[in-house]
Amino acid sequence: MAQWDGKSKGTVLGYKIFVFFIKKTGIKFAYFVLYFVAFYYFLFLKKSNKSIFYYFRERLGYSYLKSKRMVFMSYFTFGQTILDKMAVSSGMRNRFTYEFDGIEILKKLLAEKKGGVLISGHIGNFEIANHFFNEIDNTFQFSVVTSDLEHSVIKNYLEKISKKSGVKIILIKDDLSHIFEINAALARNELVCFTGDRYFQGAKSLREEFLGEEANFPAGPFLIASRLKVPVVFVYVMKEPHLHYHLYTREAKVHHRDEKGLLKAYTDDVEAILRKYPLQWFNYFDFWDRLGK
Repeated sequence: MAQWDGKSKGTVLGYKIFVFFIKKTGIKFAYFVLYFVAFYYFLFLKKSNKSIFYYFRERLGYSYLKSKRMVFMSYFTFGQTILDKMAVSSGMRNRFTYEFDGIEILKKLLAEKKGGVLISGHIGNFEIANHFFNEIDNTFQFSVVTSDLEHSVIKNYLEKISKKSGVKIILIKDDLSHIFEINAALARNELVCFTGDRYFQGAKSLREEFLGEEANFPAGPFLIASRLKVPVVFVYVMKEPHLHYHLYTREAKVHHRDEKGLLKAYTDDVEAILRKYPLQWFNYFDFWDRLGK
């Protein structure tokens, strides 16, 4: 079965170079430099090229030539979201504009003071969500549930250059102690965020149809969210032209202990977002486990 191996492309040196361009020449010039990086990836990253090409060609049904062009544009768009994250986190938040779709859901969730579960994915630029949430309520607390595999020297470097965001990290542990941390965070009326679209070897998974083909999803976020008596919300932060972002919030209808139903609602919701933003699917591996067959 296909799963993400936890390895991301790029080096700390590469990030340092782009931070230099952002600070000295501005975001738009950094975008220009990014064209050459994206072209390098397009030429030489054959494995991820094959995976993302399958997404465009087989799952979205694009023509061969359009799918090839979209592979390049996917790398370029992904790079833009990384540059935007560096810019926003290092104090350039005022360079960006934003809009909310479903802001009333988040306001209601915070007002109820029961905490809440957010489920997002590796689409758009969710890692800058906390900077936009502060526009709603600058007192809220935000925790991200993640694995050790998501940590890297690159993430450590980005944390060093970023202004303190207040985001807490809850690491998934074999002894399941992270469950107690999640419950404690919710008891403090905090928002706890999961990503629902990557699972790791040895972890429990659930299968669901996604873009017309069954795929594996991590069971943990949907098992936990369907058992907690708190609101569950799907959230995406999608990039648009001209340094503009659109934050989408959708309330999930959750039946107690129905993790399959929650997963189905999630996949339907992600599909709808990707139909509008097809370039912002950033899972560069054999997601549907079809390329080796």
